[in-house]
Amino acid sequence: MHRAHEMIIAGFGGQGVLSMGQILSYGAMIDGKEVSWMPSYGPEMRGGTANCMVIIAESRISSPIVSRFDSAVVLNQPSLDKFEGSIKPGGMLFFEESAMIRPPTRTDIEVLAIPAQQEAVKLGKKQIANMVMLGAFLQRCPLVKPESVLGALNGVLPERHHHLLPMNKLALLAGIEFAYRAERSSMRTFARPSAGIPSERNN
Repeated sequence: MHRAHEMIIAGFGGQGVLSMGQILSYGAMIDGKEVSWMPSYGPEMRGGTANCMVIIAESRISSPIVSRFDSAVVLNQPSLDKFEGSIKPGGMLFFEESAMIRPPTRTDIEVLAIPAQQEAVKLGKKQIANMVMLGAFLQRCPLVKPESVLGALNGVLPERHHHLLPMNKLALLAGIEFAYRAERSSMRTFARPSAGIPSERNN
């Protein structure tokens, strides 16, 4: 990666929007990259709107605030309505499939619908849907090594929740696998999921 990747992650408070950005940012730091994480949320975070700008680069970042994005991860309809138009042509949009009434309309970007909530429910905890989404993002935009993301998760997640680390790992893998299958079915050139995390889903 020779230039900065500028992205927005957005949704309702309580969906893990800010923590997704934090985990990605700390993972990038583990990989030795320059990082900026800029959160924004309403006065009542849970249930209100929340988003964070994340910039990952090989060299120093000049400003943490941008208005156009290389990629967007959106978890609700208001965020899609607000940020779809801010994605650069040729960029990527990832959205929570179950949350949208009006789907994206852009034809000059790559769009991927992720059933993150559905996959999380299959794993037994809907709160890990953000990790499913993060896995899908990383498969298509490999800015950070998945194993670095797991290392970051170990630091970001409070110790009292460390018993959930294996479930979060499975969620990340589920997202990687879904995006891999989606890319394969679209008959595009693809890369296999990272071998850095051995799959546990069939163990």
